[in-house]
Amino acid sequence: MKRDWPALAAVGVTVVLWTSAFVAIRSAGTAYSPGALALGRLLAASVVLGAITLVRREGWPPRAAWPGIVCSGVLWFGLYMVALNWGEQQVDAGTAAMVVNVGPIIIALLSARLLGEGLPRPLVAGMAVSFAGAVVVGLSMSDSGGASVLGVLLCLLAAVSYSIGVVAQKPALRHAGALQVTTFGCLIGTVACLPFAGTLVSEAARAPLPATLNMLYLGVFPTAIAFTTWAFALARTTAGKMGATTYVVPALVVLLSWLMLDEVPGLLTMAGGALCLAGVAVSRRRPRPRRSPADEITAAGTAEGSAGPKVATMAKGDRADL
Repeated sequence: MKRDWPALAAVGVTVVLWTSAFVAIRSAGTAYSPGALALGRLLAASVVLGAITLVRREGWPPRAAWPGIVCSGVLWFGLYMVALNWGEQQVDAGTAAMVVNVGPIIIALLSARLLGEGLPRPLVAGMAVSFAGAVVVGLSMSDSGGASVLGVLLCLLAAVSYSIGVVAQKPALRHAGALQVTTFGCLIGTVACLPFAGTLVSEAARAPLPATLNMLYLGVFPTAIAFTTWAFALARTTAGKMGATTYVVPALVVLLSWLMLDEVPGLLTMAGGALCLAGVAVSRRRPRPRRSPADEITAAGTAEGSAGPKVATMAKGDRADL
């Protein structure tokens, strides 16, 4: 079976840009509060996506796509970003990675229940391996001082809102294009975060330039581009498989920290990253098709048909001997 290489390339762009977002959030979060950072990021993304949509004359999504767009816009573009920004200020990166990575598991369970996607064995096995890897990476990167209960709850809220948003977005992509779903979802998320507008203005006036540039980077690349490539790929596969693919992110975070921050990972961290990658590879395998009872009967009939001439020949030989 041929692979959808454009979709695989879109997945690759998404996970690389989302990996870089963790570093940018850390930097921008020193000058911007969680709500202001989310709003600034979404405003930048809305400007870019809106301009592209106008140039391409995409128009308004069909009515059938709006429930999924509104749900993903409020929960994923809005609530998720605020909760994640706030959570990363309360807990260390390792703890945040462990808690947020329950998201793909929730996606798989919700998509099996609500979208009828099922839970193929390779997907379940791959997620188990990848989640174990994420836990190993998290433990190796966690501070010994313990984690804030509020921070853990915020990261869990981010994981749940992200999961519901993804599952809601999948049906919308049956009626509208990836750019439409992403653009209007981002606009709705922006509107949901408007209560933080006053805080954003006051903080932007005194924020250092690198923090503001990181906020703009978050809007243009990990949001405008990566969310669009995500939607493009999601329209071509199941929500469960797409969720499992994000387990590549912890492994890439380890590599990026090594290359950009000169943080040499320990053996335990590298082992966890390798488990994440192995689990994603397993989850992307296609399960062997099960043979239905009708197939078994057909196969048996074919076998009998091929044996028929031999049986007839033997019977004729027996009669000749007699």
